[in-house]
Amino acid sequence: MLLVNPVQELMRFLPILVGVFILGNNSDRSWWQILGVAIPVALGVFRYMTARYRITPTQVELQRGLLTRKVLTAPLDRVRAVELTSSPIHRILGLAKVEIGTASAGREGTEKFVLDSLPLVQARDMRVALLHRAEPASEDSGLGSGSDEPSLGTPEDVVLLRFDRRWVRFAPLTSSGNVIAAGLLAVLGQFGDAFGERVFDDADVADWATRFSLAIAVPVVVLGFIVAFLILGALFSVLGYLISNWNFTLSRDARGRSFHVRRGLFTSTETSLERERVRGLEVIEPLGLRLVGAARLAAIVTGVSGSESSRSQLVPPAPRGIVDSTGAEVLDLSEPLHIPLTMHGAAARRRRYTRALLGAIALPVVAVGLVVATPVDWWVVLPTLLAVPVALLLAADRYRRLGHALSEGYLVVRSGSLRGRRDVLQRSGIIGWNVQQSWFQRRAGLVTLVATTAAGHQAYAALDIPEDLAIELADTAVPGLVTPFLA
Repeated sequence: MLLVNPVQELMRFLPILVGVFILGNNSDRSWWQILGVAIPVALGVFRYMTARYRITPTQVELQRGLLTRKVLTAPLDRVRAVELTSSPIHRILGLAKVEIGTASAGREGTEKFVLDSLPLVQARDMRVALLHRAEPASEDSGLGSGSDEPSLGTPEDVVLLRFDRRWVRFAPLTSSGNVIAAGLLAVLGQFGDAFGERVFDDADVADWATRFSLAIAVPVVVLGFIVAFLILGALFSVLGYLISNWNFTLSRDARGRSFHVRRGLFTSTETSLERERVRGLEVIEPLGLRLVGAARLAAIVTGVSGSESSRSQLVPPAPRGIVDSTGAEVLDLSEPLHIPLTMHGAAARRRRYTRALLGAIALPVVAVGLVVATPVDWWVVLPTLLAVPVALLLAADRYRRLGHALSEGYLVVRSGSLRGRRDVLQRSGIIGWNVQQSWFQRRAGLVTLVATTAAGHQAYAALDIPEDLAIELADTAVPGLVTPFLA
């Protein structure tokens, strides 16, 4: 920790350090540079000197802070997940950072239990002690206690899934690399402007460009940008997929008490989820993955918020058959992943087509307005006409994927086309219902029925469901919860 923390502080202060070194070189005052390095190193040392933790038979406690002392405590029965992260410097030194997820970890503003730079063996023993309510590796319960010796007699975990390199073919169908690709093209565009100014200053080139038809130049430039965006997006998606999911392994401890996910090429991450706190599954199937028969799988876990979806991921983008079989292993039940869904009727279908066509028709109208009011060529209207058939196909797919079902112990809801998702929520984990109805839904006799829970996104919705059917579904899914309020 005396090595890791100062290095981490230096990385956080890197922008300031660059300025300090530039200032020191310009003013011939080297003490500025020494002071700039000494401050973050001192902060790292102070963090080591002031950090203490202990695990008692009833709770886990973390004490930290130099000027402002903070003591974080949580009962052991509120621990929901434990994540071990090892950056490259941690891996070189055989260390890990332990992050403990409690029942309140999903709330914004809640401080997290983070123990940095523990020996890897001790961190794994701590994970077992916290999740399985066992005694810690060391009998000494004092501050900073722990043993570097591995636990003896621990049964081998049961491996449910291992990473298959062939799954990398699904990476370009995700959107993970598009943001990086767009940023890179924007940077290149800045250099392109300067390059273009230099090139077109040449008289011959400028004369050729003047004769070149604008009607041809603009489509070529747009097409080139789209092709470059797709290629770069696919490349960065593949790299990100391999870096994040290399050596991905999903396992279950021999006694069936928790699930363990290990992944990462440079920074390895080991996430452990207590099985009793898994309230269901999310099958994420965006359009690109769905077209090639693939999907992702995530767990709905108490203590892990929806914004921390990477922590609850059980299967990276992989064939749908793999996702379904793994989900059945996690739930010990396959029916919720395959059960036929109840459709939401003609009113929900009309609502999807109406919303899609209104947006699609607006594009040609705006294009025609531009042609009439400005010198824009008439051919600009033609590409906008494609929005209408695309909107019709999208509306049909959105309705086809809209539905719900009740299976043994689970509520299943599905919605979305471009960002499709099938949520399988444990009925015993539903703590309330929220019935939402907009003015347009009220005219159509539809509502949005939201199941509230303490896990995952904390709200899972059945969209545009007929009002009578929504009330019946809520009353059947959790008997007695809404019965007192029915007239």
